[in-house]
Amino acid sequence: MSFRLHKGETFSLVGESGCGKTTAASLILLLNEPTSGEVRFENMSLTGLSVAERKAYTRQVQAVFQDPYGALNPRMRVGSIIGEPMEVHGYSRTERQQRILEAIKAVELLDGSEKKFPHEFSGGQRQRIGIARALTMDPTLIVLDEPVSNLDVSIRSQILNLLKDLQDERGISYLLISHDMASVEYMSHHIGVMYLGRLVEVGESEDVTHRPLHPYTATLVAAATPPGRTPAWQLPIIGEVPSPLNMPTGCAFHTRCPYAMDICREVRPVLTEVDGQRQVACHLYPDHVDSIDKDLTESKI
Repeated sequence: MSFRLHKGETFSLVGESGCGKTTAASLILLLNEPTSGEVRFENMSLTGLSVAERKAYTRQVQAVFQDPYGALNPRMRVGSIIGEPMEVHGYSRTERQQRILEAIKAVELLDGSEKKFPHEFSGGQRQRIGIARALTMDPTLIVLDEPVSNLDVSIRSQILNLLKDLQDERGISYLLISHDMASVEYMSHHIGVMYLGRLVEVGESEDVTHRPLHPYTATLVAAATPPGRTPAWQLPIIGEVPSPLNMPTGCAFHTRCPYAMDICREVRPVLTEVDGQRQVACHLYPDHVDSIDKDLTESKI
């Protein structure tokens, strides 16, 4: 897989559980080493970093995790949780205290929150604590791993709005990991759709969510959008996701695709530019998609 995340923007990786979204995030966070290829950050390769370079990188790249309950140490007060990254990086006690209070204010928690324990907060408030912890390092990039999936629906919009406001104020870039197309559409500038470890479509948010090119993307959009927004040529996919340990030959999606052709079973499609900034890995393009559009139009008539 290959994609670019631009400064001050949100790039979202979407797809079903197990497709590789979190693995990609763990490579960017240096929690795992790539077996091939490389990850670059501001033209610097993240392979073979020295201790000093690694420490400097982790100041600029922070994370907000999926589970607001499991991500916070229940035995530490909120102030200590938020200030722990700064302590690791050698900030003075005075500077830590100042930044902790600034971060608490930035995520709209009440004064005095730093003196409490995590169990005294709701799930949405705990996620705000996680965001505050990431902000203290003044990062360039924050990896958001399913940041609202464990929250009540009524709270999700509040957290997403907070993240957008912080991005506008501070120019932070986000890598958003999610399977919720509604949240992704609201947050993203660009979207990458993953299936079994590979990108199958990449493009600007509005293009991907309003005019998907890949059959799998169309399925995700149809499942998350109201009637009337369903892609015109989308048909239900069939079957279950194949095991990553026993990948199908050719296109990994051909076992579930209603438009699969002989070539799909034999040759794996590569991600190629189709429509301006759009990229798609599908044998329907550029030669076969017009005939599908024509057939669907005639069937509606």
